[in-house]
Amino acid sequence: MFDIDRWQEIFETIRKNKLRTFLTGLSVASGIFILVILLGFGRGLENGVRKEFERDASNRIMVWTQRTTKEYKGLNPGRRIQLKNENYNHIYDSYFDQLEYKSAIFRVPWGTTSNYKNESVSYAIRGIHPTYQHIENQLMVEGRYINQMDIDDRNKVVIISNKIKHELLKDVESPLDEYLQISGINFRIVGVYSDLGGDREENNLFIPFSTAQAVFNGSDRLSNLTYTLKPEKSFEKAVEASSQFTAEIKQYLQEVHKVSPDDLSAINVHNMLDEAKRFYTLTDNIAFFFWFVGICTIIAGVVGVSNIMLIIVKERTREIGIRKALGAKPWSIIGMVLQESVFVTAVSGFTGLILSMGLLEIVGPNIEVDYIVNPSVNLSIALSMVIVLIVAGTIAGFFPAWRAASIQPIEALKDE
Repeated sequence: MFDIDRWQEIFETIRKNKLRTFLTGLSVASGIFILVILLGFGRGLENGVRKEFERDASNRIMVWTQRTTKEYKGLNPGRRIQLKNENYNHIYDSYFDQLEYKSAIFRVPWGTTSNYKNESVSYAIRGIHPTYQHIENQLMVEGRYINQMDIDDRNKVVIISNKIKHELLKDVESPLDEYLQISGINFRIVGVYSDLGGDREENNLFIPFSTAQAVFNGSDRLSNLTYTLKPEKSFEKAVEASSQFTAEIKQYLQEVHKVSPDDLSAINVHNMLDEAKRFYTLTDNIAFFFWFVGICTIIAGVVGVSNIMLIIVKERTREIGIRKALGAKPWSIIGMVLQESVFVTAVSGFTGLILSMGLLEIVGPNIEVDYIVNPSVNLSIALSMVIVLIVAGTIAGFFPAWRAASIQPIEALKDE
């Protein structure tokens, strides 16, 4: 039953102690507010990191070479290490059962012009294998991707991006079967792709790897190797398998190209899973720190609730003595104090929750910062935190309530 007189007493007590109650409530509300905001940005950071890795396959392994920096086996430093087709074929044959996707990449010399009718532009041009589409997370908007027949027959076909289509062929309804001149040679457009990485990843033209080597005097040279491994049962096993594969192919390339094992520049192998592991560990640590800061703030608020209840009990000692002299039971005294504790905690907690959730709802979708995307908090988690806070506030108020119930009426009536 709703006891209006009891609630009037609570409001009157709060009015008398309005400054202390306000400061305590502010502490509790700010604790929930800070915790929700921090958790929201923790989730936004996690979303941002995940989005960054979605641009390419998250288990991608990329190999590239530079010049040697150390003398080795009588060979002077400064040698340019050149990857060859035999390197690609050896790795493929040796790890056939572990590889999911693989591609060699031949980079056409920068500055090679691409012409369509009277338009002349310079885009990056890469010769690739068919499965490169999955490594780069490219989606086909029109037509098809490079296929194995293009590789076998050295077909002069090209894949353009959605961005290039709108820049170079904006007046054409469909670019399929149109011809693009690359370095004076006609290539038939067979597909249009889009990349999850956005415009910065759509400044590339793709042609068959074998065609690129033949047309641009590549012989058996290649620029990069890129792979993904088959999925494992857990992230930890995937990282372990990826690290082992990375170490083994780097050792093979160092041996075959006569590179010192401690030369860190000549042969480079970038493992995306290692980077992903570092980022996910970082986000986990940041989330833990956010929880720690938020919970410490809430604890401070709960301690404040306990303190103000002690003050209220002290100020109402005579009133409590009179109540007990008139026959009030200990549990009724405890209930009286606990109701005030729960009221302050609940109002403050829900105020902090509403303000923080509202701020995230309004500001979150408009935040455009690298590695932070749509900061938000699950409503059920937020409500659970407030409920835990109310329970903690109840426990915090119990000790002052128990002290009030233990006061002897005679001693209470003597209190000044």
